[in-house]
Amino acid sequence: MFSKACKYAIKALIYIASRSGDGSNISLRDIAAQIDSPEHFTAKIMQILSKQGIVSSIKGPNGGFYIERNAPAIPLFEVVRAIDGVHHLTGCGLGLKNCSEDQPCPIHREFSEVRNRLLQMLHQSTIQQLAGELTSGQTVLKQMAL
Repeated sequence: MFSKACKYAIKALIYIASRSGDGSNISLRDIAAQIDSPEHFTAKIMQILSKQGIVSSIKGPNGGFYIERNAPAIPLFEVVRAIDGVHHLTGCGLGLKNCSEDQPCPIHREFSEVRNRLLQMLHQSTIQQLAGELTSGQTVLKQMAL
């Protein structure tokens, strides 16, 4: 459903938010390692998030990325919008241009229900909330090797 870049962006922000409470900046190398993402790809994603004002950055030897302590909660929807856009969250599941309640595609009704639940989750879930769940050990960002 989400692009690889979007998945990495969400994981990166959750990781950064889980570490931003102590006021430290998180290095690009650390972010990439913690989310199992290539460093160069992670840099491009972080640049987009920084330009969109979702994350802050500082250049230099002690630089890195951080989320402001008093920043408003960041809904997942804003991250998806910044990386993937919302066209796939608003259109027809089969890509028809004129799909509607009056002229539905074969999956219109079921897809509309799933899409609406997904949109609700994206608007209600925040990076900070998910970071709290990570910090408390309720969730993980990467699977442990078996």
